[in-house]
Amino acid sequence: MKNQVRELRGERGWSQADLAERLEVSRQTVNAVETGKYDPSLPLAFKIARLFGRPIEAIFEPD
Repeated sequence: MKNQVRELRGERGWSQADLAERLEVSRQTVNAVETGKYDPSLPLAFKIARLFGRPIEAIFEPD
């Protein structure tokens, strides 16, 4: 799944570790989501969307 997580994180000047802490997941999970190796669960996708103040559809899109 394509996503805008890396770009949104970069706009805020956050490291992967910063984002992971805010989402209460590991840095490795953030990396896997950003690189498309892991599709987040629906609860995690909602958490990411809320954190960035965007609808899920604006962050995640199917390949």
